Amino acid sequence: MRFIDPHAHMTSRTTDDYERMAAAGIVAIIEPAFWLGQPRTEVGSFKDYFASIIGWERFRASQFGIRHYCAIGLNSKEANNEALAEQVLDLLPLYLCKEGVVAVGEIGFDDMTATEEKYFRAQLELAKDVDLPVMIHTPHRNKKVGTTRSMDIIVEHGIAPSRVVIDHNNEETVKEVLDRGFWAAFTIYPNTKMGNERMVEVAKKYGSKQIIVDSSTDWGVSDPLAVPKTAQLMKERGIAADVIEAIHYGNALAAYGQSGQMKEEHWLDPELVDQRKLYEGNSVLRGQSPKVADSKGSHIIE
Repeated sequence: MRFIDPHAHMTSRTTDDYERMAAAGIVAIIEPAFWLGQPRTEVGSFKDYFASIIGWERFRASQFGIRHYCAIGLNSKEANNEALAEQVLDLLPLYLCKEGVVAVGEIGFDDMTATEEKYFRAQLELAKDVDLPVMIHTPHRNKKVGTTRSMDIIVEHGIAPSRVVIDHNNEETVKEVLDRGFWAAFTIYPNTKMGNERMVEVAKKYGSKQIIVDSSTDWGVSDPLAVPKTAQLMKERGIAADVIEAIHYGNALAAYGQSGQMKEEHWLDPELVDQRKLYEGNSVLRGQSPKVADSKGSHIIE
């Protein structure tokens, strides 16, 4: 079975994770713009970060046969530095038009401040200008209130719910998200957000319509194989194969394929892996023999 992980912060992961993800059947990922873990102090930090997730990370993933896409935006946690946020807002249009950018995101609320809302609204307007879907980060505190408020604001800005993925849902938020016509994404984390046992119960109750699973794997305790592991658990618990396929593959393709940048042909008829290639003089290898795919897609060691 093929999988898409539509929310994975791969810049924080090692190259070994790409290798493991490919072996588990993950064919494509989306890397949304994320906060640094400590405050960024200059707009140049954002410029280099955005460049890395449309450049180096895309190359790094390709070296293991994974198609890498990204979402570009000012993360809600970083929106509270208003002086810096203004500079980042000017920077975003330069990157949203790049190849492989499938959404504006992840944007939304963290502490639900007025400043966060200001830049949330500004980026929704930007999404309309560049005609891209939107990936929404819902707050970890006051989640239900924050999720409802996020959807209200999106509707105010005249964006169709079918163009918006509301992420980090739980049992408390999913019904309203689906009832209002948005895509409902769930982050499978080892200790927080949503566990895969709970996700099985969500699938049993709501089926697969507009439901998406992702890992949100980052520099914290997280699992880059959360998507295939959840699919396997659903299979063991008797969830229908078409439901599993939609939740772990088809729905993400449908939601983010609206960008025109993400197409199934990209991994069904991919460029062959050649680890002899370099990106701006750099390789993913550290002394290993490069793997090169032959015309049949199998790997031979050079």
